[in-house]
Parts: sequence; structure tokens; C-alpha cells
Amino acid sequence: MNTKNIMIVGVGGQGSLLASRLLGNLLMNEGFDVKVSEVHGMSQRGGSVVTYVRYGDKVFSPLIDEGGADVIVSFELLEAARWLKFLKPGGQIVTNTQKIDPMPVITGATQYPEDLAAKMTAAGANVDAFDALSLATEAGSSKAVNIALMGRLSKYFDFPDAAWDKALEEVVPARFLEMNKKAFELGKK
Repeated sequence: MNTKNIMIVGVGGQGSLLASRLLGNLLMNEGFDVKVSEVHGMSQRGGSVVTYVRYGDKVFSPLIDEGGADVIVSFELLEAARWLKFLKPGGQIVTNTQKIDPMPVITGATQYPEDLAAKMTAAGANVDAFDALSLATEAGSSKAVNIALMGRLSKYFDFPDAAWDKALEEVVPARFLEMNKKAFELGKK
């Protein structure tokens, strides 16, 4: 199998690292060679965070080049647009519609761009944009946005539900497991 490339992008503190661990565990459990590379940036100050997840028969490097991502999973619309150049032509974006103002918007130096999902679609991306924050809140915690996004991502893979459940059980603390399973199912629907 050719190597497949997934980028998970967001803003520090949103849970992208847990999402990448979930995906990595799922893929390893399914028998793939998996490489995960985390780039933190200014994650503790709300800065951009990106994780590369690559899998296949044999993966030699954890990094994804521009134009090499099959899928970008984004916790925030502007982050999806920021990393768009890494998406393959016709690639898939799965994004939360939540908007988190970056510092230039907070200080009034610029405005948050409008119609980002439409602009990414016009640029050739397949965009699946949905309100993961509302689904996470419905599941029991706004912190479950990451798992709602993974639920939506699962629609683009042919892995059995039991494999996703096993990976969730491996990475989510037991006391939060049921809430996260609910967030996953809501995202998947």
C-alpha cells in the first residue's frame, strides 16, 4: 500500500495531540507501519499546532511535504486555510467551524477572513465543515472537540467500529471514556 498522509492542525490546547495518538493507535492496531511527528509551535500560548500522521506498509519519514497530505483534520477554520497548501489536489479537509481569533485579530490589526470553507472548496479541496464544538458540548464537554473530529474522520476510512473503540479505550482515561465515545458517535453522524 502507498503511504497515506494525514495532518491534524489546530491551536494549542485543543487536544490535537490526543487525536493524533488515537489515530496512530488505530492504524498500528490495524497492522500499518505508522510515523507520527508533532510540531508544537507556540501551543501553550494559543499558537498553531500541527501533527503529521503517516501510515502504510513501510513509512520512512514522519514529515509531510507541501501538496502531500491526503487529509487535513482541522480544529479551527483559519488553521485549515493556513495549511491548505499541504493538501493534495482533490484532498479532503475535515474541519470544525469554530473560529478562534489569532492575535492580529484580537489586537484589531486585521479581521478574521470570511467564507473560508467556500474559499478552500474553490481552491480544489473537498471540505467537510461542521460544528464539532456543539457536538462535543452535547456529548458532555467542550474539550471533546478532538474526538468529535475523529468521529467525522472515521467516515473516510474503512475500519470497523470496534477498531476505533479499541483505540479510544487505549488513549482516553477511563473516567472520560463514555463521554468521548458519545462525542465520537455524534461526529460520525
